[in-house]
Amino acid sequence: MRELLRSVWAEPGAPDPPAPRWRDRVLVAVVMALATLEGLLRTDLLTPTASMVTALALAPTLLWRRTRPLLMVAIVFIATGVVPLFIGHEPELATMVYVLFLPYALFRWGSGRQVVVGAALILAKIGLSVPFGHVSPADALAGCVVMFAAFALAIAYRYRARLWARGLDRAKLLERERLARDLHDTVAHHVSAMAIRAQAGIAVAQARPDAAVDALRVIEAEASRALAEMRTMVRVLRRAEPAELAPSPGIPDLARLASRSSPGPVVDVQLHGDLDGIPSTIGTAIYRLAQESITNARRHARHATLIEVRVAADARSVRLRVSDDGDASSIWPGGFGIVGMAERAGLLGGTCEAGPDADRGWTVSVALPRALTAA
Repeated sequence: MRELLRSVWAEPGAPDPPAPRWRDRVLVAVVMALATLEGLLRTDLLTPTASMVTALALAPTLLWRRTRPLLMVAIVFIATGVVPLFIGHEPELATMVYVLFLPYALFRWGSGRQVVVGAALILAKIGLSVPFGHVSPADALAGCVVMFAAFALAIAYRYRARLWARGLDRAKLLERERLARDLHDTVAHHVSAMAIRAQAGIAVAQARPDAAVDALRVIEAEASRALAEMRTMVRVLRRAEPAELAPSPGIPDLARLASRSSPGPVVDVQLHGDLDGIPSTIGTAIYRLAQESITNARRHARHATLIEVRVAADARSVRLRVSDDGDASSIWPGGFGIVGMAERAGLLGGTCEAGPDADRGWTVSVALPRALTAA
């Protein structure tokens, strides 16, 4: 039990709590409008003015409930504990139900210390209201039940968000490992070519010096490509796993993804533009991204009959577009596939965007720089 309490106390706050947004301002405006109307229209209130002023004065705390959860909880529950000492009863407006947002935000975004202190403050306020006669024991018990329900809901969403963040990190790490493996294969291919050329140059150096010079030029070109791809490789993560010393698939291999007779949607692949001289790392990335997009479309695009794969290259960039004609309502990226694709494109200095088309289906658009750069 001691270790459990210690771990709760040391729990950090949820990362990146959202700052006040326009929706929060709208919420505050709606709450204040409802509190004003209720205070003016209800005839059964004992102290309508005091209750309305209390509701209006505390409504702005909703703006900072995520970024300052403990402070907002302290302001609201201390104020609602002090006001009854002057008016003789709890604020009567039903609009005051908005205070439930504050304990929820405390448990959703606060640190362990803030949660413990805030929960103690909330329960103390409810408990002390009974001996002072501000609420009945039954109402106090009901209030505790409601508070614990808000606590439980906030904890559930907090850990759900944490699991989602871990899944995103895992997907990004997996894609970095895949990219590093592809880069390893490419660099190994370049180094192997350099070694073969060097051996050939040594063998003919005395008999044919001009052939040795040609070999050196080839070695220089291969070394430049290998160095560029090595700089990219060191930016990504990779497990210590053996990789095959063979070239990875590239843009010319996209033809293997085309299909017209196999079950499922027809895959139509078309290549346009100047595709010569594209770095193998970029070509491999285009192949992998097209492969992943086709797999996602086959799995998730309902009633799709055609998957179009289009690759176009110019002097500055290589672009990939994969689209299907499935139902417009189909939202096929249910996991982290798009996250991994965007991670790969970003690591190579490009972009990857995915979304539904206006009419039907889903489209993945990728743009990578023709000259190898690392983000």
